Amino acid sequence: MIYKNLRKYLNSYISTRLVFVLDLIMSFGASLLTLYLVNNITVRNLFELKPLGIWLASSFLFSFIFIWAFRTYRIIIRHMTIKELSRFLLVAVSKVLMMGFVFALLDSTSKVLNLMMISDFFFTFAAFFLLRVAMLLAYDLVKVSMTQRHRFQNVLIYGVGDRSVSLISRLQNSENYRIVGFVQHGNHDVNHVISEVKVYYVSSEEQFANVVLETEAVALLFADEEDARHEKDRLIRYAMDCKIKTLLVPPIDEIKEGKIAYAVRKVEIEDLLMRQEIEISMNEIIANFEGKTIMVTGAAGSIGSELCRQLAGFGVRKLILFDNAETPMHNLRLELEEKFPELDFVPVIGDVRLLARLDYVFRTWHPQIVFHAAAYKHVPLMEDNPCEAVMVNVTGSRNVADKCIEYDVEKMVMVSTDKAVNPTNIMGCTKRLAEIYVQSLGLAIEQGRVKARTKFVTTRFGNVLGSNGSVIPRFREQIAKGGPVTVTHPDITRFFMTIPEACRLVMEAATMSSGNEIFVFDMGESVKIDELARRMIRLAGYTPDKDIMVEYTGLRPGEKLYEEVLSNQENTVPTDHSRIRIAKVREYGYESSLEVLENLEKLAQEFDVPALVTLMKITVPEFVSKNSPFEEFDNK
Repeated sequence: MIYKNLRKYLNSYISTRLVFVLDLIMSFGASLLTLYLVNNITVRNLFELKPLGIWLASSFLFSFIFIWAFRTYRIIIRHMTIKELSRFLLVAVSKVLMMGFVFALLDSTSKVLNLMMISDFFFTFAAFFLLRVAMLLAYDLVKVSMTQRHRFQNVLIYGVGDRSVSLISRLQNSENYRIVGFVQHGNHDVNHVISEVKVYYVSSEEQFANVVLETEAVALLFADEEDARHEKDRLIRYAMDCKIKTLLVPPIDEIKEGKIAYAVRKVEIEDLLMRQEIEISMNEIIANFEGKTIMVTGAAGSIGSELCRQLAGFGVRKLILFDNAETPMHNLRLELEEKFPELDFVPVIGDVRLLARLDYVFRTWHPQIVFHAAAYKHVPLMEDNPCEAVMVNVTGSRNVADKCIEYDVEKMVMVSTDKAVNPTNIMGCTKRLAEIYVQSLGLAIEQGRVKARTKFVTTRFGNVLGSNGSVIPRFREQIAKGGPVTVTHPDITRFFMTIPEACRLVMEAATMSSGNEIFVFDMGESVKIDELARRMIRLAGYTPDKDIMVEYTGLRPGEKLYEEVLSNQENTVPTDHSRIRIAKVREYGYESSLEVLENLEKLAQEFDVPALVTLMKITVPEFVSKNSPFEEFDNK
């Protein structure tokens, strides 16, 4: 308790009021010293009452005024810059000039005024500086004493860039961490020192291990995520093999003042998978949605909730949240109330399958833009429940689109998936069927066969990091239980994107769309799931197939080994954005699409699975089941 209180006192350094008083005393003392020395040098009787009173009274007055005016009492020498040092000079100069002026007016008999002013200036400036040095020495002595009594974690900092070096000052008051060195990959024989901290250059795991042994480091600290991703197959692997932690400091704008030590966290697998995010013009996006009433279906889901968070900061007039999941909706409501107290939003519990409920929402609030993110998404589960998949993903999407037409919505943005490309499962096919209806409706509007002004936009992307029920949370749970970590196939790969980036791309596509397009996003390089699992095990401090086993369970029903490349040159056309393309797909007539969807809905309500799946495969001929009982319908 005593340690924490003393630490807290040191972290605030010292009361500014106390420093103000000390500065005033030092400045006044400099004037006394000036009087004493000048009196002895010149052998003049300066200690007569009148000159003594004038000099000391003006010294006290002008010291008080200029110390307060230039805020010297807030300067800490540890962080002092040339600009701040100049404030000491300004105080000393301003003080002696005003003193000299007053002294000359009231005591014109003095012959040594210039000497007195020069001496006072020198002694005042020196007093300020020496006071700061004394404070610094006292601080360091106490801190060293405390360090000897407290157990710190020795950490190595990656790199010698500006962000890395800045961690010295940002962590100097940490109760948890002590910087023992910088580590950089490379071959350098010259030993460098930065702010009294040694720089270690390593080119092999053995050299890194020696540095860890020498410094007794327990962690490797990265200043930003990009550095961590750059070293994921090198220094991070060295650290994992040496059984030391890998830590990450979040961006400075995410850290509350004085809380960096508590913000430091372990490097997670998401940090290593994240790629350089696609640059998006947020100004255009904000202008497109500002002041409008916007509705988000599936608002409580991974994509839907992030869309709501981002839209909440765009100055929308009203935000309508539509979802049938009570608890996630409640949590989202509490979050928005806390983070966006001025936001006008309406949480609505509803189901896209219920046309009357949708009609009530559209009739009551008249949304201008609708983001349709409501869907069933888990492939194995939908393979077991095809009728429910059709009712939500197909009929639900049709219901939302029809209400957009009826209530003159400006734009509907449908969130689709990469699994709609050459689908091998029920879920992917239902999303493709939803795309077909929406696109055919938009085409009918363009051709004048349907009277409406609504523009329809479809967006496709792959897996998002950390979404509900995705592979990373599943692996994390399995590791926490001690394993095994289950992978369906050693060669299976997937594309990943962060949820915030996916949502920004969805809004960017909505902004640039002229209507009736299917946008696909650059998903970057695919990730091998087996390697993902093993890296997560190492990050957790374990050895794969030794501490925690990796087991292969076989592909699940409807699961692809490799996801389709969405944005290649063969099946897409470019847009003004280099990382967003438009898919080239077969066009369907609106009347025939409507008839198919009505038949699918009827079959789903009757739970006629064979007829349902057969009609799906006829409508989407590229739908070929994999590892599924529905393979028997492929040749019919």
